[in-house]
Formats: sequence, structure tokens, C-alpha cells
Amino acid sequence: MATIGVFDGVHRGHQHLLGRAVEEARRRGVPCVMVTFDPHPVSVFLPEKTPARLTSLEERLRLAGELGVDAMLVVNFTCELAGLSPRHYFTSLLVDTLKATAVLVGENFTFGKDAAGTVDTLRELGEEYGIEPIVVGLYHDGGQRLCSSLVRRYLSEGNIEGANWALGRLFRVTGKVVHGAGRGGKELGYPTANQYFSESMALPADGVYAGWLTVVDSGPIKGSMVAERRYPAAISVGTNPTFGDEPRSVESFVIDQEADLYGHTATVEFVAHLRPMVKFHGVEELLEAMGQDVSRAREILAG
Repeated sequence: MATIGVFDGVHRGHQHLLGRAVEEARRRGVPCVMVTFDPHPVSVFLPEKTPARLTSLEERLRLAGELGVDAMLVVNFTCELAGLSPRHYFTSLLVDTLKATAVLVGENFTFGKDAAGTVDTLRELGEEYGIEPIVVGLYHDGGQRLCSSLVRRYLSEGNIEGANWALGRLFRVTGKVVHGAGRGGKELGYPTANQYFSESMALPADGVYAGWLTVVDSGPIKGSMVAERRYPAAISVGTNPTFGDEPRSVESFVIDQEADLYGHTATVEFVAHLRPMVKFHGVEELLEAMGQDVSRAREILAG
């Protein structure tokens, strides 16, 4: 049983699709395999228009596993693959590689050279090769189609609540904690866990957010924190305009904890937008705003 798609964000629409696939696979007594592409197909033809990634490949695998998917086949998307005829595409992937008994796709699924293969093509080939196609309608909620583009739009607007609604979970990023400018603790009294991400990775719009930080590696932590426990945090996304533009980063002030997180890998989850990024006129004004940010984050996360 195979489910084919890009699945770059594993949002609620994807969850609906994968849930149907898992149910169908269990009913048939066969494994459920999610087929995804890496890199994103758009990057092969229009690299300048490649959408920002909502999840890493590892995150996609983990999320799929939580939904009950048994395995994930990562297909290296190349010009050669895109140039295959729909029939060759179908036989090489579903017949020869997966030996599928059924394939589940969204109603807008296309495949093969020039996207010539449609769900109707899939039905024709499926009947010929004994593979049953299951076509699922696009997922809507309140008249809104849930898709990766919607999640990216919400993130670009700083509407983290909207992004979380579309995802069906908290938007999160995972990366190593590295040394930043160093002023957070020494100059301001708000030491932060600094993380930098590739421009290809989606982030919320510059601003301050309430959220959670979890250390996800198993190494010992110096201080009051332990791994695999979520801690409330005030999170800044941006370039620190008050001190002059710096590389865009995610900086998390973990509330009511003291720990040395350098070198650890941490997941940051975004819960609520507190305010946009502002250039303050001095350190005192910045400190007052940071104090308010922490108070609001504490209140929101306690609720």
C-alpha cells in the first residue's frame, strides 16, 4: 500500500491523507509506505522559486511514524525522473520498486513528464497492472483548503496561531545551540539559546513569540534543565535591529531556568505571537520590553 506526495509539512491535509492510507493498509493486511520526494520537485526546474521547507526529512519520517505509517520511501527527484512518461513512472515506482497492491493520492495528484499523468491515468494504469487507486478529496476546514502554501503564508505573516491550526500541531524547528553575540546574558541579563537555520528552512516572521524549548539529545546538561522536557520560553526571531543587523537567528530565553545549552540540539515550538520586531532607542527601553515579553509568555504558557 503506497501513499504518494511531497509531504513537506505533514499538515492536517497530509494527516488526513496518511490516516486514510494507514486504515486501508491495515484493512488489507499490508504495510503502509509513504512516498516522498527530496529535493522538492520545484527546486529541480525553478530553484529560485523553491518553497521554504516546513520540516526536515527526519521530522517527516518521525511524524509519519506517529500517524502509523510503516515505512517511508524517499525518491531522489531529478530531471531524469521528471522526464519519465506516466507509464514508465508508474511501473518503475509502484510495480517494480514497491510491488504495491493499492495507491492512495490526493485528487490533484499528477505524475510523469509535463505532469501528463492524472488520477484518470492512474486509474487506467492501475486496472492494467492490478493496483487499486484510491483518490482522496482535498482537505478543507471552514471553507479553507489546508495545504503547505497556507502554512507558509501564515508563517510569513507572523500568524503562528494560524500556522499551528493548519498544521494540527505546534510549528517547530530543531537545530544545534551555538554561540551568538553574547550580549543576552552578559549585557542584558537574558541569556538565550541561539540557533541558526538555512535560508531554505521556513521560519515565522521576525518578532517575539511564546513557546517551548526541549533539549532532544542525550548528553549531560550543565544546569537546572534535563533532556526531553519542555520548558517555557520567550523566543525572538530576527536580526537584533537594536544592536545593528546580525544574521537572522532564533533566540530562546528559557524562563526560570539556568543551563549551559551550547552544543546541544534543541527543538523550539512556537505557541503565540507576542509582538513584531522593533528597533529600540536604547538598552533600557529594550529591557522593559523584554521583561514584558517574558511576563506575557509565562502567562500564555501557564494557561
